Amino acid sequence: MASNVNPDPFTTRPEIEGTFGVVATTHWIATAVGMAILEKGGNAFDAGVATAFTLQVVEPHLNGPGGDVPVIVHDVKRGRTEVICGQGPAPARATIAHYKSEGLDMVPGTGLLAACVPGTFESWMMLLRDYGTMRVRDVLEPAISYARDGYPLVERACATIQTVEQLFRKHWPTSAALYLPNGEVPKPGTLFTNKTLAATYARILSEAESGGGGRDAEIERARNAWSQGFVAEAIDKFCRTQEVMDVSGSPHRGVLSADDMARWQPTIEAPLTYDYGRYTVCKAGVWSQGPVTLQQLALLKGFALDGLDPTGPEFIHLQIECAKLAFADREKFYGDPKFSEIPIATLLSDAYNDERRKLVTDKASLDFIPGSIEGFGGVVKLRRAEGQREAVGALGAGEPTVGRFGEVRGDTVHFDIIDKAGNMVSSTPSGGWLQSSPVIPEIGFCLGSRAQMFWLEEDHPAALAPGKRPRTTLSPTMALRDGEPYLAWGSPGGDQQDQWITQFFLRHVHCNLNLQEAIDAPAWHSEHFPISFWPRTARPGVLVVENRVPKATIESLRERGHIVEVGPDWSEGRLTAASRVGVRRRAAANPRGMQGYAAGR
Repeated sequence: MASNVNPDPFTTRPEIEGTFGVVATTHWIATAVGMAILEKGGNAFDAGVATAFTLQVVEPHLNGPGGDVPVIVHDVKRGRTEVICGQGPAPARATIAHYKSEGLDMVPGTGLLAACVPGTFESWMMLLRDYGTMRVRDVLEPAISYARDGYPLVERACATIQTVEQLFRKHWPTSAALYLPNGEVPKPGTLFTNKTLAATYARILSEAESGGGGRDAEIERARNAWSQGFVAEAIDKFCRTQEVMDVSGSPHRGVLSADDMARWQPTIEAPLTYDYGRYTVCKAGVWSQGPVTLQQLALLKGFALDGLDPTGPEFIHLQIECAKLAFADREKFYGDPKFSEIPIATLLSDAYNDERRKLVTDKASLDFIPGSIEGFGGVVKLRRAEGQREAVGALGAGEPTVGRFGEVRGDTVHFDIIDKAGNMVSSTPSGGWLQSSPVIPEIGFCLGSRAQMFWLEEDHPAALAPGKRPRTTLSPTMALRDGEPYLAWGSPGGDQQDQWITQFFLRHVHCNLNLQEAIDAPAWHSEHFPISFWPRTARPGVLVVENRVPKATIESLRERGHIVEVGPDWSEGRLTAASRVGVRRRAAANPRGMQGYAAGR
């Protein structure tokens, strides 16, 4: 008997759809917390703050309070899309001369010298104060509860701890005290607690509520406790008094001070945008790598992508070749626009991209080819990888994101939230992961290592300088469709973020895949250009694909000259996405390694 059911194409889970609101994150506990905030009457921004604090607790191998964050928001009441820059700058004493006097030619990938001003807490307080509706207690209590009472530790967190176990035992005893309970690497599923972090946030909450007044007064007191109070004091003391072993092989004291923290605040700015057919894609500025997505789209719009097979050789080849050109420009031109003029208008212009597009042929380029704009850009010294990416994990460094076959060794988190009113938030918090530097014992967390993205060459746009923001890889995304806010999405993954972000968008727009189908589809990444993390190496021509990419496609890509390496079936990306159309809200999340990574929505 014939069935009347016409099933949709297979997906690992359904695309969530409703009218009340959606929360998509990289951990199921954080997703539940965010949804609970919406159900209690909070808006998307309240939910985002509570989600973010919870992610710091339940994914400590991927992010922490000492890290950094960009946030893209669309506020219905304001009627505009904005970016919160939560990327803290280099400390006042972080000069090229100082690092070279320490015998360094690169900023170490771990330890105290890699620390910038922590940017997350101040950014979440700004989001709560300027866009949210709830009080500090509402958004901090879930994180305090999980840190105090425990949560199940995922497999990937345990594997990360095991990788750096000897580093902790020999050199970072404060980290060993927290992450090696009873002197052992915890097993997956262990009910793990961080009571010191719980006490830190509980004290901030107590100080916030101690002086009376309204919501804004509480938020201001919470900020003071962080950047001008006991948290800043503990960080200052640790950096001044502790010599910490880092990936250079020598111990160093930090340069971050309480004064650095007191002087810094996050900023709100307009996003960079690019019009691509019906869509206006919004990214953070050139202090991030986000504009490489826009540059890829500026190149790709000259090709006929509609109707191409999203796992076919032409689709993959065109995206990868345009990515090579965009990322080469990232290396040459991007940096903090407060310190250098960045020619982003030219980089996104039709004239510039019409010329660059001519470099894309039917053969894979094995050359590193940044563009040329008179008077702009720095010299990029290409360092070829020779097995280093796999060798440095035990030191807590190397690429703290995704390895050559997609395996995660440290990483990042991401969330996308849309509420019933249509408010949207997309954010990619990262840094301060447990393997970045030793735990500061008084406060229960470690500092970040984003300063490793600076160069120690004076004339480069991304050169180290006091007060300067490193060119972060963190890259949330939003898009308008026909002028209306439509889509929020992103992924952890370091240099791969804006490769997977672009692939997802192309599959959704040109191949008509829904959000979950576009996330589930086989994915890939290029290692052609220098990675952003220590030791800043490149693997020219290397293209890593999931094993689900058809064999005929792989063979065709090799015939075109790509050096194709085949990874596991589900190894590329940790995307989440959320959309709004009228009253409908949709969401989707990554299925890849979900037991180990704790994907959820």
